[in-house]
Amino acid sequence: MSIIPPRTLKGFRDYLPQTMAAREQVIETARSVCRNFGFAPIDTPVLEYSEILLGKGGEESDRQMYRFEDHGGRDVAMRFDLTVPLARFAAQHVRRLGTPFKRYHVGPVWRGENTQRGRYREFVQFDFDTIGTESLLADVETLVVVHDLFAALGFEGFTIHFNNRSLLNGLLDKLGLEDQAAVVLRALDKMPKIGPHGVSEELRRAAGTSDQQVNSILALAGLTGTNDEVVAALPAIVGSSPRAQTGLAAVEEVLAGVRASGIPEERIRVDVSIARGLAYYTGTVYETFLADLPGIGSVCSGGRYDDLASLYTKQRLPGIGGSLGVDRLIAAMEELGMVDESAAAADVFVALFVPERVGDYLGLAAELRAAGLSVELYPEARKLGAQMKYADRRGHRLAVIIGEDEWDSQTAQVKMLATGRSTEVPLSQLGRRCSDMLEEAG
Repeated sequence: MSIIPPRTLKGFRDYLPQTMAAREQVIETARSVCRNFGFAPIDTPVLEYSEILLGKGGEESDRQMYRFEDHGGRDVAMRFDLTVPLARFAAQHVRRLGTPFKRYHVGPVWRGENTQRGRYREFVQFDFDTIGTESLLADVETLVVVHDLFAALGFEGFTIHFNNRSLLNGLLDKLGLEDQAAVVLRALDKMPKIGPHGVSEELRRAAGTSDQQVNSILALAGLTGTNDEVVAALPAIVGSSPRAQTGLAAVEEVLAGVRASGIPEERIRVDVSIARGLAYYTGTVYETFLADLPGIGSVCSGGRYDDLASLYTKQRLPGIGGSLGVDRLIAAMEELGMVDESAAAADVFVALFVPERVGDYLGLAAELRAAGLSVELYPEARKLGAQMKYADRRGHRLAVIIGEDEWDSQTAQVKMLATGRSTEVPLSQLGRRCSDMLEEAG
């Protein structure tokens, strides 16, 4: 029988222990932050009926969707995000849940798009959303959650850029392009990739815009300055339509709210170039960028989607939320040296020398774990050099070495692997002394 070449599909990847440990750390930190704000966990199926997902994210999302007919002849698709399944979930269970309903959800999603730096066709998202309220306090809280999450992960140089879709819609009303909103949004969403000239060409080609209309749209997208300067300049650009005034008031209220919540001014930016290409967004939209890796793109994005659930229920269920791109964030953390390569290993390594006393080793490892230590016991009685090489490669911090003489004297040699320093410790004090050594090492 021929050997099958081990390989992964393009756009998919395996995760080695160090990367998986970092992923679990990010997810647990995100869970902790969300629980602090009252969000509750849920889960939904990987597969949905295709009609649940189609048309919700726009034409591009539909093209990228993994869709097929299952064995029962049903037209099904794999979720491309966690927001559309949430809208279906809320419509189905809202009577039991009540509103407002706040949830977080972690799981893989699939998009058949071209791969690029930090982006794969299968990736894990961590979403958090508030369903059932139009209050802008929920928008403010969403941005505060993002801020607290990145601070908890140890990032310092990050900025949350936010906008409101009604500002652009108000400008399109002014320009007579209200029917071309989806096309304009898709074009603006490509600004980081193709630049102003590329956006201009796409607007002319796809929306048939005039030079004057293009210039007005680019003037809005290119508006820069401090937050107060941008807000002050908006009325003259977007006009006085009801939608423009709604968007302007919302931006001012959200900005005041995040300031009152203690977010430093340098970490929040009114950025009217933020469009978010997904079709279901209706109000606040935002993206989060890392100062040290601007080229990696947004690592946490989201916005308000007040009409999405109306596709599944007559009850009005407005929503606001965010999505943390876990795998893209891990790629950024790896580049920034924020991933601890030893995080996948237990703190304490117990070497095995006397196979006849394997029961004693097992009992000792159990006692150390009961003392609150993470412990790995080597499964074979091999030479000390081989076992220490294994412990170094795995990234253990302490090695506990007990041979026949140590068993007889009821002592152990405890070696700090980073420095090579060894200390003789009575077995009766081993758990406490190991904990103290780890704490001293930091």
